[in-house]
Parts: sequence; structure tokens; C-alpha cells
Amino acid sequence: MRLGASGLIEVVLPFDPVTAAQLRAIRPAGRWHPRERCWQFPLEAAGALRQTLRGRIPLSPELRQWCAWLEQPLPPLPAHRQLVVAASLAEPLVDGRRLLAHQRAGARWLLARRGAVLADAMGLGKTLTALAAARAMVRLADCRVVVVAPSGLHHHWRQEACALGLTLELHSWARLPAELPPAGCVLVADEAHYAQNLAAQRTRALLRLARHPRLRAAWLLTGTPMKNGRPAQLFPLLAAIGHPLAADQRRFEERYCQGHWREQRGVRQWEARGASRLEELHRLVRPLVLLRRKEQCLDLPPKQRRLRPVALPPAEAEAVCRQLEDTITAYRHRAARGEVRGDAETLAVFTALRQISSRAKVAPVVALLRELLDRGEPVVVFTAFVATARALGDGLATAGQAPVVLTGAVPPAQRQSLVDAFQAGRNEGLIATYGTGGLGFTLHRARHVVLVERPWTPGEAEQAEDRCHRIGMGAMLTSHWIQFGGADQLVDALVASKADRIADVFSPARARAQRRLPQQIRQWLAGG
Repeated sequence: MRLGASGLIEVVLPFDPVTAAQLRAIRPAGRWHPRERCWQFPLEAAGALRQTLRGRIPLSPELRQWCAWLEQPLPPLPAHRQLVVAASLAEPLVDGRRLLAHQRAGARWLLARRGAVLADAMGLGKTLTALAAARAMVRLADCRVVVVAPSGLHHHWRQEACALGLTLELHSWARLPAELPPAGCVLVADEAHYAQNLAAQRTRALLRLARHPRLRAAWLLTGTPMKNGRPAQLFPLLAAIGHPLAADQRRFEERYCQGHWREQRGVRQWEARGASRLEELHRLVRPLVLLRRKEQCLDLPPKQRRLRPVALPPAEAEAVCRQLEDTITAYRHRAARGEVRGDAETLAVFTALRQISSRAKVAPVVALLRELLDRGEPVVVFTAFVATARALGDGLATAGQAPVVLTGAVPPAQRQSLVDAFQAGRNEGLIATYGTGGLGFTLHRARHVVLVERPWTPGEAEQAEDRCHRIGMGAMLTSHWIQFGGADQLVDALVASKADRIADVFSPARARAQRRLPQQIRQWLAGG
């Protein structure tokens, strides 16, 4: 018996009908994992496994240590009322700030739960809320605070921890620790949607930490708990917080993800990418998932979206249409020869079409930016493509309006200084890719945000806008959605469809229309 990558007990043994029957009778129940060629059980089944197998199968040293910790549990935590008092939520911070009402309520909510997802909208101060709750655990239960966050946000976490007088153990998603402090700890995972794929190594590493016998509490922070609108992406987060729905993955996928077997090229595959019974799912996850919108918590200036269709000169429009048609024609030829690899090929072609459309929008966007900057309006631009970001920067530089350009090529240590230059007014414009500028930065000086194209997921588009629409802004924010051609129209409709599905799980009060946009994309590329 060994400890698996995701913190489950793995029993590896040759097939024996008697032993297999014994393993099927063990509770909590396990399951046979065909890919790993082993049985998998939750850690709570360790005692029953050892009693049933009676030393016939040796334990790995790592699993033996976890079992020893299970037999020597940590003292029980103080009562919720004592934890709330110890959190000192009404006292000013070291830097003079005070927790806002929704942050104090969020901290009390976390302290009542050993596993929870804080899914407040971007800009509501989830970092400070979680740290305020963790401070109570440190004071009364002598816990260590272990934080998993993107490396670009470590500076922010250290700043907020200093304001609360806390010491953190910080880790990036690229290098999660294998163990937790044996004295007990609080695990806080920022941008927890990084762990929405059960097959990913970082998801398994997070689940291993969340199942550690020395864990006191696991609090996950994310503004996009179901990033693509698929309940299957919510399952790993539910597993990490120990939600009962995550006890049986197959049942969850059958009931909420339209899980079913299908044959593709003679191979039988399990597919669980749909969505069903969303109102029921909302009712069951609500006790452990807290999602609040800005309009519920803050009195911010309004945000308005403006759709800006792009019309190119006839010659340019014809050239772009020719490029688009050539790309689609090449795809159809590959499909006719049987070279297409299903949906993956379709989406790859569709991404190429978006890149062509993005390049075509550079000149109109530069004209819009010049107009805004000439009026003295601070503006932030987001694009999905590095080439587009650089082209926009070059276009403005030739007009004497050199903006800050923030892409993945900029070292993480320098990114904050570029943001500070924009916030301080040394630059009136900031151009960024979604993956770099749309995460962790505060850009509330902007009065306009321009989305050259939208990401596939509604959470990323809203997150980019909310870099600017947050506490500290002084006037209304206008979000300009640049739209050119059918590719942009389909993506924008797809974003709306996904947003509706997410709202069905977390805010099901309003009726939502169901769309089948992926099928529309396939038909469009196929010429249907």
C-alpha cells in the first residue's frame, strides 16, 4: 500500500477474487483505477484496510507516517465564537486600514468551515478576508499558514500578511510542497481555478495537501469557480474542501455533467463535459461556496459595456476575408482527407481565425486609443495575443504616446513597477495580455478598458475588466468590446452562454437560455 499523488491510499496487488471481494466490502468505499492498475481508497479507510489485509501487504514509509498522524490527531479547534473574537475583525490593521463589512462577514463565514470556497468577485479583497480568518487560527490553534498562489501575486500576499502581522509559507502553483507542517496548518489556495483539471499534476498535488492528516482548514479563493461553465471543473474544488458530492466522481459526472460513454473511431470513451440539474447543484454546494458580486458589497461607480463593431476599408476587408477563407478551405481539405483530429483540430483552426481577426483590428483600436488618450483619459487594453499587444504599442509609440506593454516576456519582478508607473500617471495607457495583466494587478486609475477580443471563458473577460473596476476608482468605467467578423460574434455569444450556465449554478434566480455554440462553430467551419 502506498500514498498516491492526490493523497489517496493506493493498493497494488495481483488479482485475487477473495481479496477483491474483501476490498469491495471496505468502508469508506474505494474503487478500482484501471489506468493506475490499483485500488484507491480515502485516507479514512486506512484502519479498515490494515485490519482486513492483516499485514499481507506492506505500507510505504510515507503512508505509514500519515497513518501514525491519523492515530495521533491534533487537539480539537476552539469554538467558532472564540475564533471570531481572536480574529479581531473590528480592529484597524497595521497600515491603518479597516476590514470592510463584507470582509468581516467573509472571515466569520470561513472560520465556521474547515473546507470552503470563497468565490467573491475580483476586487472584493479575498486575500485580506482569508488572512484575517487565518490569524484567528494562528492565535488559538498555533497553526502555520501555507499559501499557494501564482508567483506574480506573492508580493501582494506578503504585503497583506504584514498588515495583519502574519508570517506566511508561500508556494507557487508550479512547485507545490509534498508535505505540510506536522504541527497543523491552514491551507489557502489563491486562484484555485488553476486546479480544475483532475488529470493535471498541480490539481493532484493540491488534493494531496487538502487530504493531509495535519491540515486544520482548506480555504480556496477564486473569482471563477466554474471557469468554463462546466460542472466537471467544479468537482476538484469540491474534492479539495471535502464536500460530500466529491465522494463519488462517477455519480457526480452522471448527474451533473451528462456523463456517458461514447465511441470515437472504435474506442469507447467516457465523456462528462455537459451540464444538468444545475439548480440542484446550486442548492447542494451553496453551504460551502460563498459567491458575492460587487453590487452586493460595494458602492462603486457603474461599469458599462459598449460593443464597437469594426468596419475596415474595402481593400483591407477583402484581404482579411481572403485569409479567413483560405484558412477555412485548408481545414475542409484536411477534413476530407481524414486528417482532422476531432474537436481539437476545430478549435485550433478557430483560434487561427481569431488571430487573423485580431491583427485586422490593430489600426482601428490604435485610432480609438489615440482619441481617448488625446482627451486625457487613462486607458487599459487587453488582448489574447502577444503580437497584437506589441503592434498596438508600436502604433501608439509612433504617435508619441508610448504606453506600458505588459506581456509574459516581462520578468515577474518588473511587472509591478510597470503597473505602478501607470497608476502614478507617468503613462496614460497600458496594454497587456490577459494571462499577464488580467491577474492580480490593481488598475483602478483607468477610465476605459478595451478588450480587443474576448477570451474563451467569461471569468477571464470579467476579471480583466475588474482590474479597473474596483475599490479606489473615481469615476464610471467604460468597457469597449471590439468586434470584427463572425469569429468575434461566435466567441462573444459563447462567453454569454457560459456566463448563463455559471449563473445557473451560483445565482439561479434568473432564467437562462440554453445555447449550443460549440456545435455552431463546428457547422460554420464545415460550411454548414
